Amino acid sequence: MSQLAPMRIVAVNAGLPRTVESHGRAVRTAIFKSPVAGPVAIRRLNLDGDRQADLSVHGGPDKAVYAYAAEHYDAWRVELPEVDLPFGAFGENLTIAGLDEDALAIGDRLRAGTAELIVRQPRIPCYKLGVRLGRDDILKRFLNSDRSGVYFAVARAGVVEAGDPVTMLERDPQGVSVATINRLYRTRRSRLPAHLAALQRAADLPPLPESWRTYFRERAARLSAASPAS
Repeated sequence: MSQLAPMRIVAVNAGLPRTVESHGRAVRTAIFKSPVAGPVAIRRLNLDGDRQADLSVHGGPDKAVYAYAAEHYDAWRVELPEVDLPFGAFGENLTIAGLDEDALAIGDRLRAGTAELIVRQPRIPCYKLGVRLGRDDILKRFLNSDRSGVYFAVARAGVVEAGDPVTMLERDPQGVSVATINRLYRTRRSRLPAHLAALQRAADLPPLPESWRTYFRERAARLSAASPAS
C-alpha cells in the first residue's frame, strides 16, 4: 500500500432528500450536499442534518459516512472544466485532504474529530451521480478513475468540523487497500491465477461487508469453474 499521509477535514457536507428532474422524470435523491459551518455530530447511521433517499442501496451501518479526497477535485476540475464542482459535489459527507484509497485498508480504524470510523468499502456510483453532475458518462469515468472515495462505519459517535485532523488509530492486519477492492471489482475478464487468488482473499476479508464478500466469492467460483483443470 501507499504511505499514509497526514489527513485533515476541509469540509463537512450534508443534505436532505429532494426531488429533481432528470431526462424528463422525477428523481428522489439526497446526493445534493453542501458544506456545513461549525461542529456536526456523527451518529451510527449518518451525520446530523444528512439523510439518504433510498435506503435499499444507500446508507446503513456500513455506509454511514462517505468521504472523498479534496485532491480528487483538482483532477476532476481538469477533466471536467465545464462542470461546477464545489466540495460536496460527489455526495460526500467529509471532504478530506490527504485521503488516499491506496493507503487506507479495509478495516482500518481512524479518528475524525471526536468520532471513530472504520473503513468498510469503496463507493460504486449509481446513476444519481450523473443526475448531480449532469453527465451521463460520469459513472464509467468515476469507476475507472480509481478515485472512489471511502465509506466508513461509525465505531464511536462524535463531532466533526472543518479543520479537524483525521488520524489512524489501528491498521487492519491484512492490509487490503480500498483501491485494491475497487480495482478487483472493475476487473471482470482476467483469468490469471493471481486474479482468482485476489478474489478469494477479498471473499475471506472479515471487515468487508458480507454483500461484497458474497459477490467476490461467486465471481471466484465462476472463474474457478471456467479455468482449465491443471
